[in-house]
Amino acid sequence: MPHTTKPHTADAGPLSENATRLQDAKSIVLAHHAAISDAARGGDMRKALALHMEPDVHWRGMHPWHDQRGIAAVADRFWTPLTAALRSPQRRVDVLFAGDNSLDGAPGTWVCAMGHILALFDAPFLGIQPTGKIVMLRFAEFSRVSEGRIIEQAFFCDLLHLMAQAGQYPLPGMTGAQLVQPGPMTQDGVLSDAQDPAQSAATLDLINAMIGMISTVNATETPPDPREELRQHWHDDMLWWGPTGIGATYTIDRYIEQHQRPFRTQLGARTFNGHICRMAEGTYGGFFGWPNLTMECTGPYLGLPPSGRKADLRVVDIYRRDGDKLAENWVFIDMLHFLNMQGLDVLAQLDVRKG
Repeated sequence: MPHTTKPHTADAGPLSENATRLQDAKSIVLAHHAAISDAARGGDMRKALALHMEPDVHWRGMHPWHDQRGIAAVADRFWTPLTAALRSPQRRVDVLFAGDNSLDGAPGTWVCAMGHILALFDAPFLGIQPTGKIVMLRFAEFSRVSEGRIIEQAFFCDLLHLMAQAGQYPLPGMTGAQLVQPGPMTQDGVLSDAQDPAQSAATLDLINAMIGMISTVNATETPPDPREELRQHWHDDMLWWGPTGIGATYTIDRYIEQHQRPFRTQLGARTFNGHICRMAEGTYGGFFGWPNLTMECTGPYLGLPPSGRKADLRVVDIYRRDGDKLAENWVFIDMLHFLNMQGLDVLAQLDVRKG
C-alpha cells in the first residue's frame, strides 16, 4: 500500500534564528518566481531578475546555456527567449524546501524548488517546433541566498521532455515510462512552515547512507544483490521519476530492470566528482553536482551505440523520505550535454530535420 506518513513541523512558538533564515530564503525565491512570471507578461526581464538576484549572479543552466555570469546574461540568453516561445507561463511548484549546505568547505543557505512551467508552446525554441498547445516543462532549481539576495543558482529543465511533448523526441528509445510527472504522492512537498530539525537531520542521514552504499557497491568486485542493496534505504514500492531519455519507474524490481541495470552495465570507467550542494528540510532533501559523474558509454545505452568517449553527468536528485526509508526520487540530468560530449548534437539534428 502507498505510504502516507505526514511531515513533522516545528512546535508552535517563536522560530529559531536558523528557522527564520530558512523561511526568509524560501520567501525570496518565491518572490523571484513571481517577478519572472510578471516579466513574462510583457515586463523587463532584466529588471525582474534584479529585484532578487545579485548583479554578478553565478547561474548554471543546462546545455546549451551552461555557466552564465550576471543578470543580463541570464535574462537575455535564457528567460527572455524561453518566455517568448512558451507563452503565458505558470510556474507550478510541487516541492520547495531550504537548508544549509551540509558539505564541508561549502557553506551557504540554499532553496530547492521543483515542478513544472506550464505554458502555451507558441514559437520555436532551440529548434523545437511549436505546437500551439499546452506543454509542461519540468524544472528543478537550487538557489543560494545570502543577505536577502540570490547570489548563485542552478536551473535544470528537461528539454527532452519538451521535445517528446512536441512530438520531436530525438532518441531511438527509453527504458522507463514517458509521462508528465506529478509531485509527491503525499501532496506535502511545498514546505511553507518551519520543519522539525530532527526530521531534517534524519532525512539527510538517510540520503548520505544511501550515497555511501552506492560508493561501496561501485568499489567492490563482489557487489550485493541489487534488491538487497536497495531495500536497505528504499521502500519496495519506490517511485523513481527519471529524466526523459531514461524515464520513470515504479517498485524496486522495475527500477533495477529499467534503470539501474542498464546504467551500471552500459556506462563504465566512472568517476564521482562530488556535489555542490546537499541538504534536507523535513522529509525532503536533495543535491546537485556540476558534474556529479564522468563516465564512458561502453554499451548500447539509450538505444545508442557505444561512443568510446567519456562524458559528464550533471544531476539533480530530490527525495521524499517516509519513515526510515526513501519513497520517491525526482531526477534531472543534463542529457543534451551528456549526449553532446559523446558526439551527438541533438539540437543540431533538430535544425537539420526542420530544414
